[in-house]
Amino acid sequence: MPAEESHPLDPVTLTRELVRIPSVTPDEGAAIGHVAAVLAEAGFACHRADRGGVANLVAIAGDPAAGPVFGFNGHVDVVPPGDAALWRFPPFSGEIAEGKLWGRGAADMKSGVAAFAAAAARFLAEGRLEKGAIVVTVTGDEEGDADHGTRAILDWMRAKDLEMDHCLVGEPTCPQVMGEMMKVGRRGSVTVDFTARGVQGHSAYPQRARNPVHALVALLARLANTPLDDGTAHFEPSTLVITTFDVGNPAANVIPAEARARVNIRFNDLHTGAGLIERLRAVAAEVEAGTGVEIEVTGRVSGEAFLTEPGPFPELVASAVEAETGRRPEASTSGGTSDARFIREMCPVVEFGIVGSTMHKTDEHVAVADIRSLERIYHRILESYFAAPPPG
Repeated sequence: MPAEESHPLDPVTLTRELVRIPSVTPDEGAAIGHVAAVLAEAGFACHRADRGGVANLVAIAGDPAAGPVFGFNGHVDVVPPGDAALWRFPPFSGEIAEGKLWGRGAADMKSGVAAFAAAAARFLAEGRLEKGAIVVTVTGDEEGDADHGTRAILDWMRAKDLEMDHCLVGEPTCPQVMGEMMKVGRRGSVTVDFTARGVQGHSAYPQRARNPVHALVALLARLANTPLDDGTAHFEPSTLVITTFDVGNPAANVIPAEARARVNIRFNDLHTGAGLIERLRAVAAEVEAGTGVEIEVTGRVSGEAFLTEPGPFPELVASAVEAETGRRPEASTSGGTSDARFIREMCPVVEFGIVGSTMHKTDEHVAVADIRSLERIYHRILESYFAAPPPG
């Protein structure tokens, strides 16, 4: 009998239930409570690690003091669905059609949370957790500011002297086909804002003004046309993207007093966020000196670049994926940030999840067969991990 037919917890049903709970970040819409109830029924002791109005869950099965601790991290908050009229099915309907489950969060990443919950429930029901523990952490603030999500969970765990030895993050890592990619690191992200302040004047007499727009354009041109690096052994080249330029000047004959712009940098392990902010501040100072326009620079680091070095844990995950799909996943550091950037401070972390080609899009969906495949992969990872725990 196939595993899903005798399964104590069906991953497709749970995914559908979670998709039907509107949970646009940071309002998780009671999705955390639903996951907690499901895991409690499976044998987990569930604890809330809420902070700053954000709902967070830590669920523990087994004895963390008696052996290795395997962690899983996921989130149930989603990005806004946009215009619901543009969706083929209502965005929170969890419709199943054409072998696919449709809805916001189906890919990113309610299917990942559901698949691991189901895999862990089956593992426990089989009596396979003889020593050690499984710790499931789920946040309601990954798509938002992330200040009180997984960070709060890790603070809660440290206060309880609870640590994971290794952690799997269930983000949708496969671009098009199940099994083709896992993430062993992520680029860092830093956002830098520029405010240029000059002297307002008449556009017919530019010599009597000090144009902040010209200064800011010159600065942005230098930044956009200067490569940050050529990439490293495990990372592609860092990128700088101009994301906004704002003047707010409705008059054609007025030189404004102020202009603003923002850039976002996704950077590799050659840099730190603080170092990049200082680098941009130095370029701004040169433009400031040459134009007489004051340029204020402020930056926010969302996460630093990190890499889980090749070794036993990434190999364990890759082998489990290959055993179930026949594909050896590429070890990648591409894409945006994830909560793995916080977890890596506690333990080695690898990300593997479902096909993410429709995440954040209208008509987000995943194949039902892929949800079941993901549950089997996660179950195999648990089997391999507790049969021969890798060193930390």
